[in-house]
Amino acid sequence: MTKHVSNQTGKVYLVGAGPGDPGLLTLRGMECLSRADLVLYDYLVNPAVLAHARESAELVCLGHHRQCRTMAQGEVNRQMVEAAAEGRIVVRLKGGDPDVFAHSAEETEALRAAGISYETVPGVTAALAAAGCAEIPITHGEHSSSVALVTGQERRGKASPALDYGALAMFPGTLVFYMGIRSAAPWSEALLRQGKPEQTPVVIVRRCSLPDQLVVRCTLGTVADVIRERKLRPPAVIIVGPVAAMAPDQPWFSARPLFGRTVLVTRPRRQAASLCNRFAELGARVLVQPMIEIAPPPDWTPVDDALDRLDDFDWLVFSSANGVRCLLERVCIARDLRCLGSIRLAAIGPGTSDELAGWRLRADLVPGEYRAEALADALVEQASGRRFLLARASRGREVLAERLEQAGGRVEQVVVYSSNDVARLDPEIERAAAEGRIDWITLTSSAIARSAVRLMGPQLSGAKPVSISPITSSTLREMGSEPAAEATEYTMEGIVRAVLLAETEGKPG
Repeated sequence: MTKHVSNQTGKVYLVGAGPGDPGLLTLRGMECLSRADLVLYDYLVNPAVLAHARESAELVCLGHHRQCRTMAQGEVNRQMVEAAAEGRIVVRLKGGDPDVFAHSAEETEALRAAGISYETVPGVTAALAAAGCAEIPITHGEHSSSVALVTGQERRGKASPALDYGALAMFPGTLVFYMGIRSAAPWSEALLRQGKPEQTPVVIVRRCSLPDQLVVRCTLGTVADVIRERKLRPPAVIIVGPVAAMAPDQPWFSARPLFGRTVLVTRPRRQAASLCNRFAELGARVLVQPMIEIAPPPDWTPVDDALDRLDDFDWLVFSSANGVRCLLERVCIARDLRCLGSIRLAAIGPGTSDELAGWRLRADLVPGEYRAEALADALVEQASGRRFLLARASRGREVLAERLEQAGGRVEQVVVYSSNDVARLDPEIERAAAEGRIDWITLTSSAIARSAVRLMGPQLSGAKPVSISPITSSTLREMGSEPAAEATEYTMEGIVRAVLLAETEGKPG
């Protein structure tokens, strides 16, 4: 890392965001983003990386995209200097690594001249990511003991000599061309003129590390024609040399079972991460569109009253992880967890019990199946004469309360959070649905299923709904749609397994 220390209170971090996959952002890069007041980011940076920035951070795209105004380098330098001089923490977020074809020299020069403190945070550069995801060993004991990173676009008006293609043609290792798609004809012809064999293996890796990564194999003599015929567009890196021939027909990256599929996760954002990560790990492109929003109840008075009378109850029953979080956050406002005393805790399933565990509380009862009926079955045998406090959403099924009361239990219900339908789809999600670019949509509750049908309408038929349970499937059918898959285990992992099973059964034998 490069450091420059000054007396300024602000600071600039030149952070490499990696090649595309948000999981390849470094821990240091994540730390810097979490502290930033201003983030100046390249258009190629995956938007998921920006999720590590604070909600209050100002996010500015630097251009080359339909939603971004192109910003000249001088303007970028000025904004960094001015913001840091005002005492702000600035992250200049770059695709790949800041020091590989990314104008870092101009930026650090401007920062030094202004006396601004800065730090360079390296990132995974595209050459390494492309090699890893396409299974190309860019160094090899027998075929390549060196690597050259080469620009496919020389700067106009450059005073120093242009690339020495004679030296590159004789280079005893691997050549990796950045920004070489549009200039493939000139640089490949220059190498051929200098004696590099036409049959030299070449691999083009487009959008490396992303769910739509494309790997194209060719030779130095055909690379320009292949790019033109297949209408390949940036971003891509082009690997030239004997090691390119070692790329398997199906590298591990594209061999993952959901590679090429797009999954829409519909849970509230703060609950979506684990499911998103699981699908991404399996190769899917993951989109997030919450179908419901979780909000405080309209009135906390009944909840506070029940909390003051916790000694009156034998069981505190949670039918969702949201219920756990919302109730216990309320407990901690004017009380602490000691107020729970000896009350026994019941959770509807593993997700809910995991949320309790996050509060260092252990569920006394978790049924074998994740549904209200199973929870009722587990409680009814001891319900007679017992007092139950049910922490619930503003809407939901009454089966649990009804079954406990029928078994002789005394039940009091309190609404600890409001479950509200989202008003409209995000425009990008709406566009993806309209264009048929969503393969699967996850439906993890009846409320989510209703909202999804209402928001997506006919567009829902273009995707395959996967339901978490028979109850959710029944709700979906009542709304006029049919699930393409249904989980047999009523959990997030059950959703994933249902999709995997359906994909496996749908593939030709």
